[in-house]
Amino acid sequence: MNTYASQKDGIFPSVCSLDCPDQCGLLVHKRDGKIIKVEGDPNHPVTKGNICNKVRNVAERLYDEKRLQYPLKRIGKKGEGKFERISWKEAIQTITSQWKQLIETEGPESIIPYSFYGNMGNLSAEGMDRRFFNRLGATQLDRTICSTAGAMGYKYTMGGSFGVDPVDTIHAKLFIFWGINAVSTNMHQWAIAQKARKNGAKIVVIDVHKNQTGRMADWFIPILPGTDTALALGMMHILFAENLVDEAFLQEYTVGHGELRDHVVQYDPSTVSKITGVPDEDIYKLARLYAETSPSFIRIGNGIQHHDNGGMCVRTIACLPALTGQWLHKGGGAIKSNSSYLGYNETWLQRPDLLKNKNTRIINMNAIGEALLSLEKPFKSMYVYQSNPAVVAPSGNKVRTGLEREDLFLVVHDLFLTETAKYADIILPATSSYENTDFYCSYWHNHIQIQEPVIEAYGESKSNMDVFRLLAKGMGFDDPALFETDVELITGALESTGNPYIEGITYEMLAEKKYVKANIKPLFPGKLETPSGKIELYSQKMADAGLPPLPTYIPLCDDGDFPFQFVPAPNHNFLNSTFSNNEKHVSLEKEPKLHLNIQDALSRNIEDGDLVRVWNDRGECELKVSVDENVLPGVVATQGLWSDRPGTKHHLNSLTPDRIADIGGGATFFSGWVDIEKVYK
Repeated sequence: MNTYASQKDGIFPSVCSLDCPDQCGLLVHKRDGKIIKVEGDPNHPVTKGNICNKVRNVAERLYDEKRLQYPLKRIGKKGEGKFERISWKEAIQTITSQWKQLIETEGPESIIPYSFYGNMGNLSAEGMDRRFFNRLGATQLDRTICSTAGAMGYKYTMGGSFGVDPVDTIHAKLFIFWGINAVSTNMHQWAIAQKARKNGAKIVVIDVHKNQTGRMADWFIPILPGTDTALALGMMHILFAENLVDEAFLQEYTVGHGELRDHVVQYDPSTVSKITGVPDEDIYKLARLYAETSPSFIRIGNGIQHHDNGGMCVRTIACLPALTGQWLHKGGGAIKSNSSYLGYNETWLQRPDLLKNKNTRIINMNAIGEALLSLEKPFKSMYVYQSNPAVVAPSGNKVRTGLEREDLFLVVHDLFLTETAKYADIILPATSSYENTDFYCSYWHNHIQIQEPVIEAYGESKSNMDVFRLLAKGMGFDDPALFETDVELITGALESTGNPYIEGITYEMLAEKKYVKANIKPLFPGKLETPSGKIELYSQKMADAGLPPLPTYIPLCDDGDFPFQFVPAPNHNFLNSTFSNNEKHVSLEKEPKLHLNIQDALSRNIEDGDLVRVWNDRGECELKVSVDENVLPGVVATQGLWSDRPGTKHHLNSLTPDRIADIGGGATFFSGWVDIEKVYK
């Protein structure tokens, strides 16, 4: 296999590994064996050479002087950050000796992995790691922190993560970006919308914060957090009341349209306006614009699912294209995620059959802080990789308190000494994606891509796959599944998938072509993967699960007696906590700010640029204020997760709730409430 890593100079194909829907094709420039420049691949059929600042400056991260080069063991107090160098042999022996003892005295469920998609490579994120921890019999982690609420909500309506081909949206005449800062988090969908606008398309943005995307829209609609379901139902009320629905489409391709018609009578614009903060006339205008413009396309964002009612919210918005029959128009319809088109053989890759005890406990990762502190049978070891829970997990003060436990043997595998790693007993240096073999499946466009190593491993760093093979050997496991090569893992994952969209795509094909498009066809006419085979406006499956079978607005949960809804949204130059500790990216983003409506600022004697304390009963932060009209009164918003720096209090997730969303076990980051006060220094 040609890995390019041994070649000192040249330009080599690559793929972005970040947890981003765009998953860009890249060209990596090398000189003397080091990456000196990263640019977009102009031949990639979707991303076409355009990349974001995060990736354009990734070489600064790869060769950051703070990057870990060899294993470390703790010599100071937990959280103090004092370590000394050890060998890989000692590191693996220490870890496996601890685990063997724990398994003997406490049982395998005393060990838990904690990971997410810091690297979106399928082998890195859900390959040998899953096999190893299944074989170990460890506590299972329910990885629901990002998109499960919305994915499950959408699935109830559409049968899976199936949407329009984003390339086709160039034909749309109306784009509704709903709860997504696409300029920062889905830039190529925004680029398509911009091109379509030159041909007469209109762009509407619905969001709680007038971010870069909102500022560039033809029409920005501010909305109160967690009320998007009501707005969608208000639109439905008008569409039915004014006979603006496509009756033929509803009859042929949906179930429950009669029940929905009767149900939405209660969501009249006046009622919806009081809930959402959107004026009556704007609700009428939006509904009529949506009905009268075709093709129309809705890009459903990640933000709206991070509420107590997030699953129902996405489920409701997903019903709208059916009412106007947009799925029959090229470029019309919606996208929440397109990941189901690229579904590979996860069962073969993860090997759940290796888990002998099928009753092994499962912990929702959103509740990791509570689990670390309150379980009757506590964890005694935690292995963290591809994530930084001390920064990204909700109710973060609980998480950090749990990580401080002296009886918790913590291992962290990462590129940097993260906030989580400072609590570790053993730290293992990780390779970057540019040093690995892996395959990638976008959850927006419809291409599978391959990554072959472009550079040699940095220092003594190792990939997830290699580390888990070493751990398996150290534990004395002899299962062949734990020692398969990266190429064998990719080959197997692409075989016997049962997915007609990727049938025929092989490892050899990817190695030759670098990216291959799935065999996509329009959803309609056709049969969906719902129980009825149709769009389910009424879902009996939801009723059976104890959920409202029709789209229903459910207010957010009580979160204490605090006056401001708090929305910690993403920013332009970080991705969660990734890049937040790299000086180049910090300099691009400058500093964290709290966006506060001018009316609220006047009532509290707060001026633009003031330092304020943001607090609730979970924690506190200190942030500079940006006084503007980019949020509604009663709402405050931040952008980005910032790393710990001396003299700062920027731990935003110390404020967020660890409640579980209505559907799919998702996170509720955006359903917290806070108070603010000016800091006098």
